[in-house]
Formats: sequence, structure tokens, C-alpha cells
Amino acid sequence: MQAKGQTILVTGSAGFIGWKTSKLLLEGGFNVIGIDNLNNYYDVRLKEWRKKDLESYDNFKFFRVDIENLGALRVLFENFKFDAVLNLAARAGVRYSLKNPHVYFQTNGQGTLNLLELMREKGIKKMVLASTSSLYAGLPMPFKEDLPVNTPISPYAASKKAAEVTAYTYHYLYGLDVTVVRYFTVYGPAGRPDMSIFRFIKWIDEGKPIRLFGDGSQARDFTYVDDIARGTILSMKNVGYEIINLGGGKNPTTIKELISKIEKLLNKKAVIEYKPFHKADMKETWADIEKAEKILGWKPKVSIDEGLEKTVKWYLENKKWLKDIDVEEK
Repeated sequence: MQAKGQTILVTGSAGFIGWKTSKLLLEGGFNVIGIDNLNNYYDVRLKEWRKKDLESYDNFKFFRVDIENLGALRVLFENFKFDAVLNLAARAGVRYSLKNPHVYFQTNGQGTLNLLELMREKGIKKMVLASTSSLYAGLPMPFKEDLPVNTPISPYAASKKAAEVTAYTYHYLYGLDVTVVRYFTVYGPAGRPDMSIFRFIKWIDEGKPIRLFGDGSQARDFTYVDDIARGTILSMKNVGYEIINLGGGKNPTTIKELISKIEKLLNKKAVIEYKPFHKADMKETWADIEKAEKILGWKPKVSIDEGLEKTVKWYLENKKWLKDIDVEEK
């Protein structure tokens, strides 16, 4: 897509990935309409910080809209002509989805359906849909897109599967062009405070015990947010209907290794409080990214060491207000 004159709707624009994707689009000359419900799943001050950052761009407009609200979305679609919809709004988090499954299906399932219906009505052909590596739980690694992800083990994963198959239905029936991007453990500056890297940095810096579920041998295919945002934008190309992994694509980093790297960057020692492994969590994630390279010409550029260094630097620069950010899980 050419940036000139193009207007992109980014849902969840005050969220972590939505913010960085919007920022790269704006810097690339696209007009971005960002929407977000600014819910309090985690501290809203982080969302406000990201929103303020985006509002410094003249080609950005923000509206507080929930994708569950079909009426509010319809007003938006009647007032703007969108060239593509990047649906990055989502209820995330495996453990909280066990406590409140309804809201996950309302946002991830019904919200996606609302957007697809309005796209059909308005003749908008392109959606990029954010999905998750959580769908691969229990399958052999590295995770490849053609694996049968038919047995999700959390309401979060199930709600994302619902969004994926609904998008396929609209592709099949109405010719919508959909790229489903399955993200693998995204981290970076201004990240989610319920995610391990943000929490570990804050806890180690403040001398508070890290609550570690399991023995630390579990591993993740950590992927830096700039790489994820770049891959999301590349996914706006016409593909028909494709599911594409966006992940580190190399040997995953164990939680023990992660903690050690953060200790060195902060020059502080972690205090670890071990907790039982949660049955809805995954032991390991590892993306096969051959498809992303082939179709999108994408592969990650930022190593875990470089990404952690940038993340810790941002934390230290913003420490004055981040000290009050709550990192406890719901």
C-alpha cells in the first residue's frame, strides 16, 4: 500500500502493539484513525501515555470507542473512508480469561464480527487481525501455521480462534482480504505491566520478590514490539486469507535466562518467590517464521539483548511515574 492519501483504522491504538503500529504508520505518512475503549484491565496511565504520544502527530485522530459497540462503530465508518482495518484491540491474558471469560468473547469474538460486518457494508476489503501463539498450546514446535489449532486450552485462546474463523467466513462469503497475524510474546518500551518483562524489571529494580510460576525453565519466543509493528504493517498487502506467525524465530529464551539478563542491565540481584506452574500456561513457544519471510519479506531485526537494553532504558527514563504503576494480575 502507498501511504499517500491512505486512511487506516487501528483498533486498540492505545494498547501496546496498537500504539507502536500506529506510530510507524504515522511516520510512514498514513492517516490513522485510532480507537480504544481505554479499559482498566491494567493501569490506564500507560494507555494515556501512548495516546498522548500519538496525538503529537497531525495525521492522527483518536476516538474513545469500544469495538463491542456496533452503533458507535457505524458512526465512525460513516464519517471516514478506511482503506484498511487493523484490528489490534483485544482482551489479552490467559489467566484472567479463566476468571472472566465472557468479556473475552465479547471483545475478541463479537468485536471482530462488528468490524467485519461494517467492512462488508462499506466495501472495505482489507483487515489485519491480531491473534496469538497461545493457540498452539500442546502442539509440536517450532509452531507452524498449518498445525491444527482446534483444542485451545484457555478462554483467551478460544476467543481468538473464534475471531480467526469468523474472519475466514467473511473472506469466503464476501471476498474480504484478511491477514491473521499470530504474535509471539511481545515486549518493549511502554509494554503491558501484566507481562513478565515489565514486571521483572520493576520488581528487580525495587528489590521486590519476583513471583515465578514454575521453575523458570519454561521458555518464550520473545519478539520486540518494533518488529511486530513492522510485520503488522507489511501484512496489509493483499493475500486472500492467510495466517502468519510473527515471532523471534530462533531458540526461545528461558525465564531464568531472561531474569539473568535483566539483573545484569540493572546491576541488581533478583529475589525469586516460586509458585506452582499454571495449567493454562504454555511450557514453551517457538515460531516458525518461514511463511512471514516468504509472503511479507519479514523477519525480526532486534535481538533479545538489544530489545531488553532498550526496554530497561525506557523504564529508567520514566521511573518517576512508573513507580506507581500496578503490575499485579487481575
